Formats: sequence, structure tokens, C-alpha cells
Amino acid sequence: MAQYRDNIKYEEGFVVNSRGNRLFTCRWMPKALEPRALIFICHGYGAECSISMGDTAARLVHSGFAVYGIDHEGHGKSSGPKGYISNFSDVVKDCSDHFKSVCEKQENRSKKRFLYGFSMGGTVVLQLHRKDPLYWDGAVLLAPMCKIFDSMRPHPIVVSALKMISAVVPSWRVIPATDMIDKVCKDPQFKKEIRSNPYMYKGNLALQTGRELLTVSLDIEKSLHEVSLPFLVVHGTDDVVADPLGSKLLHERASSRDKTLKLYPGMWHVLMGEGPEDVERVFGDVISWLEDRVGGTVPDSTTKRHGIW
Repeated sequence: MAQYRDNIKYEEGFVVNSRGNRLFTCRWMPKALEPRALIFICHGYGAECSISMGDTAARLVHSGFAVYGIDHEGHGKSSGPKGYISNFSDVVKDCSDHFKSVCEKQENRSKKRFLYGFSMGGTVVLQLHRKDPLYWDGAVLLAPMCKIFDSMRPHPIVVSALKMISAVVPSWRVIPATDMIDKVCKDPQFKKEIRSNPYMYKGNLALQTGRELLTVSLDIEKSLHEVSLPFLVVHGTDDVVADPLGSKLLHERASSRDKTLKLYPGMWHVLMGEGPEDVERVFGDVISWLEDRVGGTVPDSTTKRHGIW
């Protein structure tokens, strides 16, 4: 059922993945304009799209873009054990299958397509690009998970132990999930929305989930030179979740001819949860980068906060 608000058409639905699980999908469209390009959102670990990414989508739609989201298996309104990732490659495949099904619709075939990933979603974006290097026209990466902090890098013995134990009891939720909201997000209202969002997973990590996140992080760090698509990476310098050095290394090592790095002094992990002026600055940079690569007439729009769906 379509909903209309603030000149935005919003729709929800479900798709069934190759493993028979129902995955929640959503899309935001300009109500009366033909979209200039397609943007596909990949959310972070424990998060979801329809509520927590609603403000991001609204800002992008008001700049003339069509925005599509999907809740990863075990996340948000999708089926599967909450917060559980059995195989990161499955998450990437789910996103690839759904996003490409949208791109291949007749009305979308001539439109440019961009990936948009936050935190773990940035890792998904980079893996989508590796899966099909020439398919996507560009990517926006916000505080992507490209590198583990050196101080948090586990010893190889620990990694081996995790691999062995997770093979026996993969769903054992014994990896503590410290409440980091007060350390990753500054805006009180945004923090309140995160804490009250029933679709956000805030419990302990399962052993297999920890193993998958660790494995893909180490793999991405070693393969940054394979990144070749145009990208913008934005990162707060005081991020304590995703190492800002990872974004610097991505920009330095990527083979992309079109690559941009924006570092924001003093900002934290959740760039959408900074103070109003800083949020405007970040989104201004993001939308400006996208518009420069799409071209055409920019619709009348506003970049004010549009609220969360």
C-alpha cells in the first residue's frame, strides 16, 4: 500500500530469497517527478531501513532520486534469527538479487544506479561491487567497515578458536554487545529513535555472526586495491566503531579514477546523528557528489530534516 508524505511516495513489500526467507523491502519515490537516478541503501549491523534510514531517503528523494532499501536476513522486518549472520555472502547475494531486479525493470534500465552503505552496509556495498565490478555507477560510503582498529585486532589464536567453536555452536550468543549509542550518536532525538525502534537488534552477537564480520573485515582490508568504481567515502574522525583509517586506506589504495574522501573532525560514527548543522554539511556533500555524477536539472527541494518513517 502506497503512502504519500511530503511529496514522497513510500511503499513496502516482501521478497523471498534463494533460501526461502521473506525479506522486507521498501522504496521512496518522488511523487510527481521522474527519478533522476536509483539509489540502493545497505544498512548497518542490527539496523533496518524503513525507520532508521527514513530521513536519509527523504533527503535523497527531495533531490530527485528514487531510493530502495532491504532489511538483511535476521534484521528489521525480515525473517531469520534476529541479528544473526550465518554467511555474509548470503547477505550480499540477497542485496544483489533484489537491487538488480529493480534496475532491470523497463522503466529503470536507462537510469544510473548508485549504492549507499552505512557501517557494515559499506562492506556490503564493496562486496556488491566486487561481485559485479562494472554494474554500478558509483557508491556513497558512510563510516564503512573497512578496517579493524589495531587495538581491537584479535590474535590469530583467538581467530582460530572462534572458527572452531562457531563450527560447533554457531548460534551461541556470547559475544557481548556493549550499549554504544551514547558513544556513536550525539543528537538526543536520534538516540531516542534508535532506542525506541523495535526493529533494531541490540543483543549479544552469536559466535557465527562475530566470525563472519571479522572474516569479511579482514578480507576487505586486504582487497581495497580491487575497488574501481566511482565513490565518495565520508567518515567522522572520532568514530570508535569503524576505524577512520580504513576510509583513508580505501581512498589511497582503490584503483578508482574517481574517488573522494571527506573526513569530518570531531564527528562520530552515526553521521546522521550529529548536530543539525553538521548533518546538513554531510548531506550537502553527499547530494552534491551524486548530482555531479548524474547531471540534469535539480528539482526544487529542501534539505531540512524530514522526519523518520
